[in-house]
Amino acid sequence: MTMGSEKDKLGEILLEDETLYGIHTARAMANFKLEHKRTNLQLIYALVTVKKAAALTYQKIGLGKDGVYEAVAKVCDLILLGKADDAFVTEALQGGAGTSTNMNVNEVIANLTLRELGHERGRYDIVHPLDDVNRGQSTNDVYPTALRIAAIQMLRKLSEACARLQQALQVKENEFDSIVKLGRTELMDAIPITLGQEFGSYAQAVARDRWRLYKVEERLRQVNIGGTAVGIGSNAERKYRFGVIEVLRELTGIGLAQAEYPMDITQNNDVFVEVSGLLKALAVNLMKIANDLRLMNSGPKGGISEITLAPLQMGSTIMPGKVNPVIPEMVMQVSMRVMANDAAISTAAAHGEFELNAFLPLIADSLLESLELLLNAAELFRVKCIELIKPNTERCKELLELSCAFAAAYTPSLGYDKVSGIIEKSGGNPQRVKELLEE
Repeated sequence: MTMGSEKDKLGEILLEDETLYGIHTARAMANFKLEHKRTNLQLIYALVTVKKAAALTYQKIGLGKDGVYEAVAKVCDLILLGKADDAFVTEALQGGAGTSTNMNVNEVIANLTLRELGHERGRYDIVHPLDDVNRGQSTNDVYPTALRIAAIQMLRKLSEACARLQQALQVKENEFDSIVKLGRTELMDAIPITLGQEFGSYAQAVARDRWRLYKVEERLRQVNIGGTAVGIGSNAERKYRFGVIEVLRELTGIGLAQAEYPMDITQNNDVFVEVSGLLKALAVNLMKIANDLRLMNSGPKGGISEITLAPLQMGSTIMPGKVNPVIPEMVMQVSMRVMANDAAISTAAAHGEFELNAFLPLIADSLLESLELLLNAAELFRVKCIELIKPNTERCKELLELSCAFAAAYTPSLGYDKVSGIIEKSGGNPQRVKELLEE
């Protein structure tokens, strides 16, 4: 194992020759040694896409050293194929508004480009992480731009997952349309409904989530790329500033637009709070549906047992034969985490003092985690729970016949007080109540 050194104004650090990152990343690894989790790869890939767009723009306008930006773009493609995932080592939570992650990306691209051009790592006189890879950029414009791209890409997938979940619920709505059961309000007997109507209501809630998530993309499309440090474009060539957004649109397939007021995008993160709020709304609906299914599945003998969820795994280490509603419980825990992430995003966004928000890494990690969790949870909920639900038709009928829910239909003709008195007089016996009401 051979070692090489890199220097900065703080001193010198030894790095293995095979290490793709450089001294700035090494310092970040030492400083933020939380051993929590690494920066989300979707954010890394979006950052690399921004770097590729910058390289292609410089190549297009004829700036930079011969062949360097062509090689940078090629290297970015390799990274986007997952060929260098292990080189992105920064902690998700870090000081410096994401500078360490941006430097990690800059250094990895620089060293891979050097390798592509036939040079040793660390030959920054040939390809420099800042002067070349990060040219005309700042963490403060590439990081939030990348976060918007990653969020849009994942929002689209989540919206599609919601559409599939909605469709699965609608299939059950039609399948259970003729199964009459006891409706409940405040967990108490209410009036007769159908099992299909319940699933139809769930489908409507998810449909609203799907539409909200689809529409909020509009607010994420405005980016501050080219604004550099505080949004006024310092140290960025004019041709680059106007050209990079066009290339970025082509690379991502997203209708991105330069913000009319880039300084606003640089310092204000309310759009992420808005997106997170809509993710929380989806989490609320998923939790409500999942909990209803847990209750309707309860039993099999001592509970409601109006439906049966698919048995997926052993439910107890001490009680033989017990099977738990594990998928709804997982979905509910995902929802709880998303709600917690929403609180973190709101708090972090509120601390965007003056021209920059130093807590963007927390916003990014929480938002992307929520998106990933909800996407996977929605798919698992559909495939392993909703699509496999079986109705217990006889049990629905039994519980309905044990209640006086039918009595509400008599109030328009007999009056509330009279019907209430009959129920009380009969001691709540459904058969006797029916006889008295019909008399």
